[in-house]
Amino acid sequence: MLNRLRLFDVTRHWFSLCLFATLVSSSAQAADWLHWRGPIQSGYSPEKNLPDEWDPRVVGKNNLVWKQPYGCRSTPLIMAGHVYIIGADNEPLGVPTLKEKQMIGERVTCFDANTGVKKWEHTFNVFHTDIVANRLGWSPMAGDAENKRVYAHSTAGFLMCFDATSGKVLWQRQLTEEFGRVTGYGGRVGGGPIFDSGLIIMGLVNGSWGNHAIGTNRFYAFDASNGKVVWTTEVPNQLRGTYYSNPVVAVINGQRLLISGGADGAFHAFQVRTGKRVWSYSCAVGVINPSPVVDGNFVYVAHGEENPEGASAGLGRVVCVDASKIVNGKPTLVWEYKKGIRFGLASLAIHDGKLYVPDDGAKLFCFDAKKGGNPKWKYNYGTVSRGAPLIADGKIYISETNFKFHIIKLKEDGSEPSEDETHTITFRNKPGASGFVESNSTPSVADGKVYLATRDELYCISKGGKPEVGETLKLPAEKPAGESDEIAQLQIYPAEIAIKSGETAEFELRAYNANGQLLKSAPLAASWSLPVPPLPKGATMPPPALDAVIDEKTGKITVNPKKPSQQGYVQATFGMLSARARVRVVAQIPYSQDFEKVPVGAVPGGWLNTQGKYRVVSQPDANGKPSNVLMKVNTDPRPPLARALGYITSPNETNYTIQADLKAVAVRNKLPDLGVCANRYILILDGKTDEKGQRQVRITTWEALPTPLPAGRIATETAFNWQDKTWYRVKLSVDVGEKETTVRGKIWDATKPEPEAWSMEFKDPRPNKEGAAAVYGYISNVTESEAGSEAYYDNVSITPNKK
Repeated sequence: MLNRLRLFDVTRHWFSLCLFATLVSSSAQAADWLHWRGPIQSGYSPEKNLPDEWDPRVVGKNNLVWKQPYGCRSTPLIMAGHVYIIGADNEPLGVPTLKEKQMIGERVTCFDANTGVKKWEHTFNVFHTDIVANRLGWSPMAGDAENKRVYAHSTAGFLMCFDATSGKVLWQRQLTEEFGRVTGYGGRVGGGPIFDSGLIIMGLVNGSWGNHAIGTNRFYAFDASNGKVVWTTEVPNQLRGTYYSNPVVAVINGQRLLISGGADGAFHAFQVRTGKRVWSYSCAVGVINPSPVVDGNFVYVAHGEENPEGASAGLGRVVCVDASKIVNGKPTLVWEYKKGIRFGLASLAIHDGKLYVPDDGAKLFCFDAKKGGNPKWKYNYGTVSRGAPLIADGKIYISETNFKFHIIKLKEDGSEPSEDETHTITFRNKPGASGFVESNSTPSVADGKVYLATRDELYCISKGGKPEVGETLKLPAEKPAGESDEIAQLQIYPAEIAIKSGETAEFELRAYNANGQLLKSAPLAASWSLPVPPLPKGATMPPPALDAVIDEKTGKITVNPKKPSQQGYVQATFGMLSARARVRVVAQIPYSQDFEKVPVGAVPGGWLNTQGKYRVVSQPDANGKPSNVLMKVNTDPRPPLARALGYITSPNETNYTIQADLKAVAVRNKLPDLGVCANRYILILDGKTDEKGQRQVRITTWEALPTPLPAGRIATETAFNWQDKTWYRVKLSVDVGEKETTVRGKIWDATKPEPEAWSMEFKDPRPNKEGAAAVYGYISNVTESEAGSEAYYDNVSITPNKK
């Protein structure tokens, strides 16, 4: 009875929150732009009396209201009279000096929407990514107007919730170090956050542990108020690469859906509140980057990849499906356009029965949205496109990557626009800058003003006068949940947690109907258990169940205080229905691991991003004795597997030292890169030789910044001619100060005494103040048919620094 009453109280409270958040997100204020594609996420604004032309040079003239020297590659978010952007911090306008390179990062900035006055700024570092400086800030932000919160996803994997007024960080998750998120060159960090139904939902490519160890495209829903995981789900097909499609929310057949392009060559629909996959439609061999748009029951998507039919179908495709007609988990095709044209970079827009799709070469295609067929017209506005079109006031506002912005007047008869009625702005470089001013931002509209950005500046343009905001756009209404609806789905909240050994955790059980709507009251007499995990691929024995004491009536657990790190699941069962939550017991400092108690073929419990990328093997240790050691997997050339950080602790650790024994074995005359990580600095034994035939040992962070050498935002290196088949001991120590961090490293033969002096040392003026301890390995010479070089790790220890 207690379990029934507790569930009733929880679900009643959560139902009221979800209903209220849904009403708010379905009909935001007319003067807000809370999603990067607008009020109903279609790329259309109903506002009138917007500028036909402008000039970026002089504020107060030619419709330029204000400008600020803050760049943005995504979309300005507009909420309650404020503008929010995410972008690079201290991005160089040419080749940076060493000092300039050390200060590059990212920031979220808030401005007064009417005056441009900066209200607040929050800066943060970049690390653990191959994304370069001129691709920062690619993910659009999201807003919750009722609760006055804004959300941002950084290049390094911070998912941040800000108080919209003060800029205070209310909660933060580290998607890379907590969930194993991976990124790709070109800003492909996954999608930006979307707010709906009290949730912040993110799409990403990741691999972490257990049933999430295999790298794929997953979606995570976080409680927007506190950052706890509400649900996770994944796409059904094989991962094709990293991607950046941003989800949209639509109501189709009375069901509230999250719809997104995927990293598996398909686009998918999931129930917003449960993550249950409703349908998928495959149409590409590669990833789908553009965001979909929805009009009624029709869903539109485009891509620039190879088509499943092969080379004869060329590259690229535009697809329209009827998502109200699902057959075998697949929506019905209405029409498609595949003429060898790549639509892979910019997203679509739709309004008044017309679908607008930019190709990669900045040619705008206009289709009859219902009938498809050949385009009604094509209009060439430039050479390269990434920004999506904004339809407003009978015009299309659109960026061209190569330093231009266009206002294209649409003709009333629907015919092709003319150059004579297109206003084009050319952005000029600042004195001393190299290259050109990239213009990738997608504009937004609010309260009679259009907001747009380049690499260098944020602009507000307006004709002035009283704003004509137009109609309030709303998503269609959902089919209401019925009082007699049957329970079709269970959900444990939180769906995934990380705790310390000996700690206690409690869970809540929620019940949903078939449409993914929370049921008001669901008195369930559920039973709780600790299930044995499924058998991993290639393993002969399943991992052990979570070592914890569980209350079988409430699900409350207390994990074994004698196990410093482990992982497992909590399960709730009601009749034929069940749900699971993931539990990671995270190693605390001090911590040591010699792998002797880890079975061969496995990895230490509680370690993240290691399954399938590392494994324990039997090898002689530094003293020649038979021993269990950790080995980097060297049989898969896919980038997230060939190169990986295996995270040991939580992202919040600071002021510590990591030490480990390392050994490499050359294969085909090539050595791997291997090392350890502390506070997001990595000490690496570089397997390459320089022009003098010497090998290097280096410490670096954000290695994607190559010039000037050494590679990394800040880095140091020393010549150390380390050899294969020899155990070395390395030590990396990070002391965090208020204004700078001191980073030290050393390496020596593991059979000899530790040298007193540090081999490398530097001070970082833009410090990484915390970060998970990790091991690092990169097998660069692995192929589809041949194993690569070998990297081994032993005697890992992590200790706090003396104060």
